[in-house]
Amino acid sequence: MKFEIPEHKKLVFEMRIPIRWGDMDAMGHVNNATYFRYLETIRVDWMRSIGAQPQADGHGPVIVNAFCNFYKQLEYPGEVLMKMYTSDPGRTTFETWGTMELVDKPGVIYAAGGATTIWVDFPNQKALDLPDWMREIVTP
Repeated sequence: MKFEIPEHKKLVFEMRIPIRWGDMDAMGHVNNATYFRYLETIRVDWMRSIGAQPQADGHGPVIVNAFCNFYKQLEYPGEVLMKMYTSDPGRTTFETWGTMELVDKPGVIYAAGGATTIWVDFPNQKALDLPDWMREIVTP
C-alpha cells in the first residue's frame, strides 16, 4: 500500500540529519528502519520547538500510525534535508508528513512518510480536542 503526501499542507519545520556509517545495511544503503528514525527525529524536534512534548501527568501528542515510501536509496556519506509538513486537523488529530532530500541534491525526494497524531489525556487514556494553539499551528 502506498500513501501519497497531499498537495495542501503547511511546511512547519526543517532540519539536517547526517547519514552515519552505522545507518547502512548489508546492501550498502540506509536501512529501511532508519528512515522511520529520521521521520521520528524531525517530528520530535519540531514538537519540542513548539512546546508540544507529551506530559505523562497531563496531555500531549501520540502517534497512532506511520508510513514511509522509499523512492531512491540514501547512502553514506551524506546529509539529509528533512522537511516536516502538517495538514488535515480533525477534532482530536492531525497529519504530519516528512520528506527526505540530500542537501547536495535539493528537490530530489529520496523518501517521504507521515503519521497521524492524536492529542491524548494521558492519566485518563482518552483523546482530547486539539488545543486551539495547536490547531492554529497545524492548519494549512
